[in-house]
Amino acid sequence: MPRLPAAPAAPTRSPVPEVRHGRRVVAIVVLIPALVALALWSFAWPAARTAPHHLPLGVAGPPAAAAQAEQGLTRHEGAFEIHRYADEAAARDAIEHRTVYGAVVVTARGPELLTASAAGPVVAQALQQAVTRQAASEGSPVRVRTVDVVAAPPTDPRGSALAASVLPMAMVGIGAGAAVTLLGLRGRRAVTALVGASALVGVVAAAIADSWLGVVTGDWWVETGALGLSTLAVGAAVAGVAALAGQRGVALVSLVVMLLGNPFSGAASAPQMLPEPVGTIGQWLPPGAGASLLRSVAFFDGAAASGPALTLAWWAVIGLGLVLLGSTLPRRRPADTPRPADAERAPALAG
Repeated sequence: MPRLPAAPAAPTRSPVPEVRHGRRVVAIVVLIPALVALALWSFAWPAARTAPHHLPLGVAGPPAAAAQAEQGLTRHEGAFEIHRYADEAAARDAIEHRTVYGAVVVTARGPELLTASAAGPVVAQALQQAVTRQAASEGSPVRVRTVDVVAAPPTDPRGSALAASVLPMAMVGIGAGAAVTLLGLRGRRAVTALVGASALVGVVAAAIADSWLGVVTGDWWVETGALGLSTLAVGAAVAGVAALAGQRGVALVSLVVMLLGNPFSGAASAPQMLPEPVGTIGQWLPPGAGASLLRSVAFFDGAAASGPALTLAWWAVIGLGLVLLGSTLPRRRPADTPRPADAERAPALAG
């Protein structure tokens, strides 16, 4: 009798996919709690430790009386960085140039506090509390006369609107960089898209914050440039890193901006009100530099704006440079696209 052909052996299921799926499950289980812990640390810890940390504060008046006031303020170890001025006029000038956040002027009637709520209402309140306690401990009248040299706009006396603008501007920048990456724009086209989108974002944001809400009161076009530069710094960083590292670069820069840049910005108070080195790190990142730049051009005629503007410019230039560099590299092949050699072997294997 002729022998019947043997039945084909049942295909054995490779354990490799199951191992990969198991690793992914473990990665998700570990990664999500780690992200939650990082988010709570970055947002809650600086908020719980908000207090003056080497906050620039001026002291003015007769030498003997000013020395006594300075000695009392230095009892708050590490809280204030004291600057001495000859008189009230010099102290006012220092506040308007953002050299100090406030000043204690010793007069014959008692201490007088000069503040700038436009530089941060939280800072002005903290200075008032500290000087009032100091005056009470020295036997002076508890009520200290306070003069707001650079006042916050009446439409935003608590500075809430300016602080709330940090997150949306960061999100818009991330969205612009992600869109350029996902749409496959490269080289000059990507640069043009990023610059054009950032410029329009600056116009729209200035129209809302200045023309409509009135929460910023500086030169309209300068505010537009500051808001556009803040957006470009984030968008260029996202697109630039993604041009070299692929779509994972979008996630990496987004996490840095959202989980570090936003809570470390000091927009709700001041960088010197955050624990070190949080305040310093925040000013190196686009959200913190953008908030400081907007506050300077909106309320202080551009005083102390060069530092944050230079920081944002470096982020933008380096990010756009990475975008151009990435255009010279071969395009990344999607993970599910077969290689040419595999595609040629596929019909033969099927036959």
